Parts: sequence; structure tokens; C-alpha cells
Amino acid sequence: MEQEGLWGTICDDGWDMKDVAVVCRELGCGPAVKVPYGNLYEPTATEDQKVLFQDVNCEGTEDALFQCDKSEDVFNCPHQEDAGASCETLESLRLADGPGRCKGRVEVKLHDQWGTVCMSERGLPAAKVVCQQLGCGRAILTKRCCSKTTQGQGPIWLSQLSCAGQEKNLADCPSGIWGENNCTHDEDMWVECEDPFELRLVGGDNHCSGRLEVLHNGEWGSVCDDDWGEKQDQVVCKELGCGKPLSPSTKVRRRFGPGVGRIWLDDVHCSGKEQSLEQCRHRFWGYHNCNHKEDVSVVCSGECCRWSS
Repeated sequence: MEQEGLWGTICDDGWDMKDVAVVCRELGCGPAVKVPYGNLYEPTATEDQKVLFQDVNCEGTEDALFQCDKSEDVFNCPHQEDAGASCETLESLRLADGPGRCKGRVEVKLHDQWGTVCMSERGLPAAKVVCQQLGCGRAILTKRCCSKTTQGQGPIWLSQLSCAGQEKNLADCPSGIWGENNCTHDEDMWVECEDPFELRLVGGDNHCSGRLEVLHNGEWGSVCDDDWGEKQDQVVCKELGCGKPLSPSTKVRRRFGPGVGRIWLDDVHCSGKEQSLEQCRHRFWGYHNCNHKEDVSVVCSGECCRWSS
């Protein structure tokens, strides 16, 4: 640890997992694993290096070691008693058993095993961190898992989660000791994020041609061609990075075939200047008066997309 420009060690008197948890959090190194002796690590501290603190006493939720109670009056602690810390990087985060990757039970992977997170009073800030870390937009709901079918199994890795909402990683949030809790799986944390808008062209020879599909609520569905025209084609080709729209013949469009399942969008109106189809006006999701014979297809001028009639 550095103090006034000089590096020094910490005495291991009273040093425990709560103290190590704070060190791991401050370093961005994931959860605390164990409390090793500091002199096990090479190189060991030299005799002229100062022992900065003794009797460190953290709650385990602090963001940095300097916030913990400690004594700077070090009187009986040689370097043979230097404190150590062992952390394990949090490998993965996911939302399980939900309708799509952006809704579900919060699970983290530790020691190569997936486990759940116990719901805390500061659930919404934690949900914000989860959604941001997964690239799933803003958090719209967090709750306890409310049925046997949505509860997890196995270890409950994390409890007493206290995020501010601005952290980039769930492991950066103050929490209790990983793996130590008094929770049950009916307290598992469930999070729902706003789905990121995605679109794709399917059935063509490449990603720049085909039947148009959009992702909503974790499910891909088609778009009705009512009022669909060149401006809408322009937005789709632009968003996919596929150049400009071509005007394929009806015969070419039919090669892509009708879709199956949901028809998500109808009466889409674009100016052509939008950067994403999401910015165009349309009916409410899932409302339409179409069938799959009216599914939109788009052909763009991207590489490999040269069609002839």
C-alpha cells in the first residue's frame, strides 16, 4: 500500500476475509478467496520498508482500505506478519431462465460454477449495473424470483449487494463475503432490462439481403410491408452497414420466403435520415393487420449483393 509516496505493508493482526474483500474490490480483482500470509509472496518486504497499519478492521463493504478502522501506531509487527490477499476474477455474468438474454435470474460464475445473487434493498442500482455490463440497455424491473420455476439451484454466491448504479462491473459493488450468506433461493435476484434494438436480414446469400426481422422481448419477428418503401430500405441498409438499397424484382424478393412466428412491426414510416429503424414511427409492437405473405424483404448494395432480375 502507498502512503505519502512510499510503499509499505499491512500487519496481519486481526486481518480477515472482510479486509481482503475490500482490497480485492479496490483493485478491481473480483471476490476475496482467502487470507494468505504476505511473506509467502516474492519478493518479500525489506527490513527498511515501513509497516503502515496494524489492527485493520473493515466491515467488508468499504470501497477502499483507507476507509476502514485501523491503527497507525505499529509497535509489535515485523515483516514476518505482513498481511496478504488472494482474489479471484469474476469470470461471467448472465441472466438465466428468462425470455431472452436481457431478462432473467442474475447469476455469476465463480470457481467455474454458476451461482445466484441474493436480492438486496438496493436492487435497482444493482440492476442498472447488470444491464449495463451485459449491454442490455436500461434496467426496467428488479424483484425476487417469485416461483419455483424461476429460482436457481446450487450456490448463492453474492448477498448484501450495495451498488451505486455507476459501476462498470457487478464485482465492483460493495457486498458481503462471497459465498457467505443466510439467503434462500426464493430470494434470488431477477432483473429485466430494456432489450437492445436489433435487426437482421435472413434467407439471402449474405447478411445484406433477405427477409427483414427485428428482435423484441427476446424473440425475432418479421415486419409488415404496409407503407414500406425506399426510405425505409435506406435506413435498414445504413444500420446494417450494407451500403445503399437496390430495387430487386418481385421474383427476387420472393426467394426469401415468408417468415414464421411473430409479426412485430407494421406501418413503419421513416424519413430516410434516421440512423436506426428504431427511430422511425410505427404501430405499437405486435399490433398489425398483416400475414406473413406481406413480410418485408430488403436487398442492399453491400459486397456480394449484386442481383439481377
